[in-house]
Amino acid sequence: MLKTLPGATPLPTTPDLSAASSVAALQPLKVACASCNLRELCLPVGMTANDLARLDGLVDKRRSVPRGGHLFRNGEHFEAIYAVRTGFFKTCVSSEDGREQVTGFQMAGELLGLDGISSDHHHCDAIALEDSSVCVISYAQLENLSREFTVLQHQFHKIMSREIVRDHGVMLLLGNMRAEERLAAFLLNLTQRLEARGFSASSLVLRMTRVEIGTYLGLKLETVSRTFSKFHDDGLMEVKQRQLRILDQAGLQALVNNSRC
Repeated sequence: MLKTLPGATPLPTTPDLSAASSVAALQPLKVACASCNLRELCLPVGMTANDLARLDGLVDKRRSVPRGGHLFRNGEHFEAIYAVRTGFFKTCVSSEDGREQVTGFQMAGELLGLDGISSDHHHCDAIALEDSSVCVISYAQLENLSREFTVLQHQFHKIMSREIVRDHGVMLLLGNMRAEERLAAFLLNLTQRLEARGFSASSLVLRMTRVEIGTYLGLKLETVSRTFSKFHDDGLMEVKQRQLRILDQAGLQALVNNSRC
């Protein structure tokens, strides 16, 4: 089975932000986990209605981040984790010479900010790839509540374990796969995550650029573009700029399976 790796998926269109709201800001807006349609993809999986009501006390703010805005930056003090409600993010680090390395892509129902737990400071930048919103969850309060609710603690541990599995998947991509296999695995992951959110498993709009895909997969821009063109010519998919339509998912899966033979 294909490992789950960070990818991309179409999300509901977010409203245009006015110039006055072009800077990310905290809004005192109550967000109820019990009524959130992403609850099965986010932190409260498996919690009872009573437990969810208590968790609502942690999630009492929503933060809007415009396209290109930072949710947090490398070196900032860690205080909260963030559950993506709408939109799409990338996490990245920069080398000493200024080159950017993309380390992941996050979408609705996923968490950001776990990198800050070990040292109380963030170790990457989190940047919105489109107008987005997140739920702000105080980590100190989350820790306190986790001591009372073993279900919440167990779910949080599962999320951290999932991050480790994703890191292993990226190592597999960068270490053993050819360019075609890397891109095929990446695109298959997009369709898997897309289906989990009730969207089409075959049509998607990439929120990231080919340059960002390349830095994540360890490929040059020319290689990414050439591989997309080859997939198009081979009838695996239709490619129109950032719009993709998967025509032969089994063919993409065969590329990934062959890399493990």
